[in-house]
Amino acid sequence: MDREKLVRELMFHLRLGEDSSIEFKAIVFEGKKIKSPNRDSIAHEIAAFANGQGGSILLGVEDKTREVIGFEDDKVSVTEEWVVNLSQQTISPPAKIHTRLLQLPNTRGELKTVIYVEVPRSISVHQSAGRYYQRIGSTKQEMKPEVLARLFQQRSQSRLIRFDETLVPGTALSDVDKTLTQRFIKVGMPEHLQFKKLHLSAQDDYDQGLSVSGVLLLTAEPTQWLHNAYIQCVFYSGTQRDANDQLDAQDHTGPVDQQINGALDFVKRNMRIQAKKETGRIDIPQYDLGAVFEAIVNAVAHRDYSMTGRKIRLHLFADRLELFSPGQLSNSLTIDGLMENTVTRNEALVNLLSRYYNAREEAGRQALIERRGEGVPKIMNASYTLSGKEPEYRMVDDAELLLTIYAANKYAASKEFE
Repeated sequence: MDREKLVRELMFHLRLGEDSSIEFKAIVFEGKKIKSPNRDSIAHEIAAFANGQGGSILLGVEDKTREVIGFEDDKVSVTEEWVVNLSQQTISPPAKIHTRLLQLPNTRGELKTVIYVEVPRSISVHQSAGRYYQRIGSTKQEMKPEVLARLFQQRSQSRLIRFDETLVPGTALSDVDKTLTQRFIKVGMPEHLQFKKLHLSAQDDYDQGLSVSGVLLLTAEPTQWLHNAYIQCVFYSGTQRDANDQLDAQDHTGPVDQQINGALDFVKRNMRIQAKKETGRIDIPQYDLGAVFEAIVNAVAHRDYSMTGRKIRLHLFADRLELFSPGQLSNSLTIDGLMENTVTRNEALVNLLSRYYNAREEAGRQALIERRGEGVPKIMNASYTLSGKEPEYRMVDDAELLLTIYAANKYAASKEFE
C-alpha cells in the first residue's frame, strides 16, 4: 500500500478507534529507555495478530483518547529496534513484522512521527510468555484449548497436513515466475489445476495462493515470504569463526534448486586441491563433491521450514566443512539410524525434486534426489575415503542438525588415490 493511501486509512481508524485489525499504543520513555508498555504487552499483541488474520499496531498513539503523540527524532530508531527485537526474541517461533515510519497530524494539526507495525497472518502458531493469544474484536484474549487445537490443525503443526503443502499467507498464483514453471506444465490441463495436484498451490478457509513448496520452487526470491529459506555460505581461512579470517561469503536465496547449485559451487570454488607425487602427480580434492552435493540436497530437502528464525548454514574452515540444517530429526529417526533409514519431512518438496530436477554431474546420477536411502552412506563413505575420518552428525540445542565433514589429508587418503 502506498504511503498516502495508508495515511488516509490510518486517519479513518483514528476517528473510529481500535478494532480487530488495529491496535494503538503510546510509548513512554524514561530517559533513553522505554518505560511502558512492557515488552510482554506488545509481544502478546503481535502474537495475537499473527495467530489470527493479521493486523497492525500503530505506535505513538494513545489507545483511549486516540491522540497522536508521536516520537521525537532521537526516539524513533530506538523504538523501532525495540519492537523488532521483541518480535524475534520474545515470541516463539519469532513472528514476522514490517515497520514503516509515517507522519500523522495531532488534534492541533501538528505532524508527528509514528511507527506503523504490520503483522501478517502467519503460517505458524505463536506463543508469547508461555501462552497463546488471539485477537477478538479490539482486544487480545488467551486461546481456549479447543481453539488452540483447531488452530494447530489448520496450520499443520499437528502434522495432519504436511507443512510443505500448506498455504503461505500473502501469496498468489501471480507471484509465480513463469520461467520456473515449464518443467511442471503439461499441455491440455489448466495450469492452476496442475499446481494444485502437485501441491504447489494451496488454500484455506480464507485465501488461495502458493504452498511452502510452491514458494520454494516457483518464485525467484522465496525469502520474500519465507525469510530464512536460504543457504548462508562462509569461508574462513582458519579453524574458528572469526570475521577477521573470513575470505568469502555468499547467501543463496533463489529457488531451492539454484540454492543447491550455488552452495556446491561455493565449496568447489574455495576448497583446496592437494597433490601426491610418489608415483606421478595425483590431485586430491579437499572434499568429495558428490558427498557435499548429497549433504546440501539433504539439508534443503529435509530442513524444517516452519522454523522462522534459522537458515541453512554452510561454513568452510581450514580443516572441515560444517553444514547446519534447521529442525530436529523427522519423526522417530535417530542419529544412529541415519545410515539405515530415511524419513521424509517435506514429502511434496522431495517428490517434486526427485521427479522434475536433474542432479549435478558431481552426483553421479540423473535425478536430483533418488529415494533409495543411499545419500547418507555416500556422504560417510566418500568423505572417509579422502580424510580418513568419518563425518559426524549431531544435534545442536535440539534445533539444528549439524554435519561435519573433515578435509582431506593427502597422507590419510586411501589407496584409491595411490
